Amino acid sequence: MLKAGRVWALGAMSGTSLDGVDAAMIDTDGEAIFGFGASRYRAYSAEEQAVLAAALGRWPGDDLGAAARVVMQAHVEGLGGFDGAELVGFHGQTLAHEPDGRGTHQLGDGAALADALGLPVVWDFRSADVRLGGQGAPLAPFFHFACAKYIRADAPVAFLNLGGVGNLTWVDPGARRPEDDGALIAFDTGPANAPINDLLMARRGLPYDEGGRLARAGEVAEGALELFLDEPYFLKMPPKSLDRDAFADMIGLVGELSDADAAATLTAMSAAGVLRGMEHCPVPPARLLVTGGGRHNPVMMDMLRAALDCDVAPVEDVGLDGDMLEAQAFGYLAVRVARGLPTSCASTTGVRAAVSGGTLSTPGEG
Repeated sequence: MLKAGRVWALGAMSGTSLDGVDAAMIDTDGEAIFGFGASRYRAYSAEEQAVLAAALGRWPGDDLGAAARVVMQAHVEGLGGFDGAELVGFHGQTLAHEPDGRGTHQLGDGAALADALGLPVVWDFRSADVRLGGQGAPLAPFFHFACAKYIRADAPVAFLNLGGVGNLTWVDPGARRPEDDGALIAFDTGPANAPINDLLMARRGLPYDEGGRLARAGEVAEGALELFLDEPYFLKMPPKSLDRDAFADMIGLVGELSDADAAATLTAMSAAGVLRGMEHCPVPPARLLVTGGGRHNPVMMDMLRAALDCDVAPVEDVGLDGDMLEAQAFGYLAVRVARGLPTSCASTTGVRAAVSGGTLSTPGEG
């Protein structure tokens, strides 16, 4: 039984960019944020990345033993030894996401992780939302609502996560609870870093376009960009979500371009998806706060600043940690699940009613 009041929760995130496991502590009662604690990054080796990449798109019942071992080992190493942790939020590794089809699949055994760490673990955050008609993503918006309160935002603010996929959360900090009408709107904007990273790996054996250097040296192919924006996804109203490889044909659109022009065009496509997404905000936000690896790409950030009227800044400008924000989010959500508080609602995932999604496993229960 989780104690009442404030809890030090340890959250973990292993994203679709397949770079590694982020682990971070957060002090919360499941509603307010009181502070943040230690954090750690456990990178995947090239061999581990290859194993996980080979498992993308696969579902339970497939032979996933090697990938499961990578996920477990990385999380045990990444989450071990945090002093004071009382609860763990374990997202697992997303391999496939078809909320309107086969559902959603995050690889990882939370019960086994609870035994390994000797701590209660909340996991399988998305399945309940999907069962009730939701998209199962994005799940960080309830945490973003708490962040807006934590930074004392006094006007609508938007959080943009540029990971493998981009997702946007618009927050009205004047609302009382995240599930209240008008408090939140959230959805995936489109691909973000995944196609750029895949291009760099395929053509140059590099994990990403460091500092946006390759994109800065190239020119955007406007014809390819127009074809990308013709995708029906951009006409759908939110909530809506994407699988990491939903736009895999982006690589084909730039297949005949030079490395630099291809990188510039893919970066422009990712930024254009965000710009289309911003049109769904009820009122323009005062600030767009950017988290995830994409905030380190100055070309991406410059494209957003040039096209938007609001201030565009990394979340560090308001005292948050953009490298650890998603890990902190799952620590926060774990406390909400343990206390029966909702983690998603109609305006964030399209779920029919606000739902608390997740399974709580305690050490030794298996």
